[in-house]
Amino acid sequence: MNPLIGAGLALAALIVANSAAYQVSESNQVIITQFGNPIGDPITQSGLHFKVPFIQKTNYFEKRFLEWDGNPNQVPTKDKRFIWVDTYARWRIVDPLKFFQRLRDERGAQSRLDDILDGETRNAVARFDLIELVRSSNRDPADVPVESDEEAVILERIEQGRQKIAQAILEAAARSTEDLGIELLDLRFKRISYVEEVQKDVFARMIAERRRIAELFRSEGQGEAARIGGERERDLQRIQSEAFKAAEELRGKADAQATEIYAEAYGRDPEFYGFVRSLETYEKTFDAGTYFILGTDSDLLKYLEKPR
Repeated sequence: MNPLIGAGLALAALIVANSAAYQVSESNQVIITQFGNPIGDPITQSGLHFKVPFIQKTNYFEKRFLEWDGNPNQVPTKDKRFIWVDTYARWRIVDPLKFFQRLRDERGAQSRLDDILDGETRNAVARFDLIELVRSSNRDPADVPVESDEEAVILERIEQGRQKIAQAILEAAARSTEDLGIELLDLRFKRISYVEEVQKDVFARMIAERRRIAELFRSEGQGEAARIGGERERDLQRIQSEAFKAAEELRGKADAQATEIYAEAYGRDPEFYGFVRSLETYEKTFDAGTYFILGTDSDLLKYLEKPR
């Protein structure tokens, strides 16, 4: 055999073998198509596989989780608040044959998910008030007393909450993707924000609510301060009254004792007692800069006129 012919046949065999063999990895699954139509069951086992060369074609699809990242959309809520809603989801291909027949590839799947998930998100947002979308649970406010009437104004009660609404969107969208060969695994709100036109109004309401809380604290503080001040004044008056009473009792006892001492001294020696009292009177009456002109019959001169 001519060496060139042998080399040509070997090259042709190599090309045919390369076209017939294909490798499936752990993260992929394959659909074999012939003239554009799927042939046989999906190939999900990893390893080396074979097909009819040149006629059949391999179509690879991911086994791993895939991401869907939606575009922010301006959506009105039930209470007529326009907000920007941005969501994302995770999904996977569970039936590659049905996926290929319905969507062909991941680009088609992403486009179909845009329609389904964006539509279900709009429907869900339109059924609920804004407060249901921004909160996940009911809780007692930490900055307002529970017994205060302000609580109902500051933190309204919610029925569903953001997590339950996201779960409802996921369940509704999953029903629409059952015949597409894909499974929706999760959906979350990535961002919820006000449109620029209503941000100022919302901020003004938030400021007003915080001011109302501050006024509540201020009024409660003033009331508590007045109560404490009243108790302090009452205690002060009570202490002063008790102190005055004790002082008057001591003063009365001292005066009684002094009177008793004076009476006893007067009883023992009236003349001496009168003399001492006169000296006390002189001491209280006269000083170095005072001059008195007294008559000889004055009681103040009695002991000086007739010394003992």
